Amino acid sequence: MKIEYTGRNFTVSTAIKKHVNEHFKKVGEFLNGDSKAHVILAVEKHHRNVAEIVVNWQHHTLTATADTVDMYNSTTQAIEKLRRQVVKLHDKIVNRKHQTRGLKSLKAATDVTPAPDAPRIIRSRRYAVKPLTPDEALSEVAASSDQFLVFRDAETDRIGVLYKRKDGNFGLIEP
Repeated sequence: MKIEYTGRNFTVSTAIKKHVNEHFKKVGEFLNGDSKAHVILAVEKHHRNVAEIVVNWQHHTLTATADTVDMYNSTTQAIEKLRRQVVKLHDKIVNRKHQTRGLKSLKAATDVTPAPDAPRIIRSRRYAVKPLTPDEALSEVAASSDQFLVFRDAETDRIGVLYKRKDGNFGLIEP
C-alpha cells in the first residue's frame, strides 16, 4: 500500500510517519497492494490537530477524520475509524461473493429432472378463444366430442370455460 502524506500548517515528521505506518498494519491486513492512502495532517486554530485519511481501494473511496489536541491521538482515532469502514466493506464484498455461489448451487439443484412417478404433461393443445355467448358455447360443446370449451363471453368480455359433467349436464366456470 502506498501512503502519501500532506501537512497543512504543519511539517510531517518521520516520527508521525512511523506512528501512522505502525497503526496502518491493522488496516493493511484487509487491503491489497494496489490501494492508495492519502494522510492529511493539519493544525488549526485553538490547538486543534486534524487527521484526515482517504483510501482508494477496489473502486471505493473511504474517508476518516479525527481531531484532538494531540496529533498522535488524531491519527490513531482516524485510523481506527478507517479500520471499521474497511472491515465493513470487506465483509460486504465477501458475503456478496458467497451469496452468488449459493445461488449457482441453488440453480444447479433446481435443474434436477422430476421423479418418474410424478405427474407430468403428456400433451398440450392451443385453443382459439372465440367471443361467444354462453348459449352459443353450449351448442358448440354439445355438437363436438370435446369435453370442454374455452371462450370469451361476448357480453361481459371475460374468459369462461364450459364443460360436460358426468351426469350429462354442463358446467360453466367464470373467473
